[in-house]
Amino acid sequence: MTNARKFTEPLHGVLSVPVDNHDLGFMLNCSFGNGFRLTHDTAYHKFLLIAADSLATLYNPKVGTMLSWPAMRKKMNWPHNTIIDNLINLELLFWASKNGGDQRFYDMAVKHAETCLHTLIRPDYTTFHVAVFDTIDGHFIKGVTHQGYSDSSMWARGQAWGIYGYSLCFRETGKPEFLETAQKLANVFLERLPEDGMPYWDFDDPAIPDAPKDASAAAVAASGLLELSGMVKDEAAKAKYKNAAIALLSKLSTPEYLSGDTNQAFLLHSTGHKPNGTEIDASINYADYYYLEALLRLKKMGN
Repeated sequence: MTNARKFTEPLHGVLSVPVDNHDLGFMLNCSFGNGFRLTHDTAYHKFLLIAADSLATLYNPKVGTMLSWPAMRKKMNWPHNTIIDNLINLELLFWASKNGGDQRFYDMAVKHAETCLHTLIRPDYTTFHVAVFDTIDGHFIKGVTHQGYSDSSMWARGQAWGIYGYSLCFRETGKPEFLETAQKLANVFLERLPEDGMPYWDFDDPAIPDAPKDASAAAVAASGLLELSGMVKDEAAKAKYKNAAIALLSKLSTPEYLSGDTNQAFLLHSTGHKPNGTEIDASINYADYYYLEALLRLKKMGN
């Protein structure tokens, strides 16, 4: 516990600078959020409400989503951009709305998820990475797959964020369209897994089978699938998602993917941003986080 507090405290500095990206949920809900859950420290509670308020400053009511990358407005000419990863940050807003924060946090989160459902999700239930919007009237301009192979390809981690994100949105709202979306995203992901059960970084990379794998996509998907399995009513679907998550975790837990003495991480073979040439076949902290979260979820399910 002492070490956990030691590594959490420096993250106060995240809010000491102007809010310049959407990752406040990832950075602060995964740290202070778990800290509050485990310790009930009121200082953590207070800081999380401040974090939610800061995250909410990125919300554009004309568009109906939070801005993800302010720097990309000029760099890429994306006036208002929202990435699929941003669904995970909604958990901070949902939490805040139930724990002393304003109702507007809930409303923003719901509207964000609804807008993304009609823009980031393609008709075939594959996903864009980025939705670009006009800031004058808020209309959807285009979808981009910035960290994937192409704008029409199925980037593995983006699909996993979608499974996880819409599962948590259904948990917090009970809206059936969110559950339906999570299931359809999951079905596409599972249908396209290669024979060895581990996703390539992008399902449409023409270099397959020589393309890099992405353990982070597998870890995120496994955690999302476990939550999804507890939400569906159909027993066959429940077993399908749970067993698929177990298969992904089993693969991640082999010597091929466990780091062991290679470095200080848990997992090897993640792909961060291949088009940019960064974090290819690497250990990445969010792969470890969602791997451990999925294992804990499975343990709580009695497995």
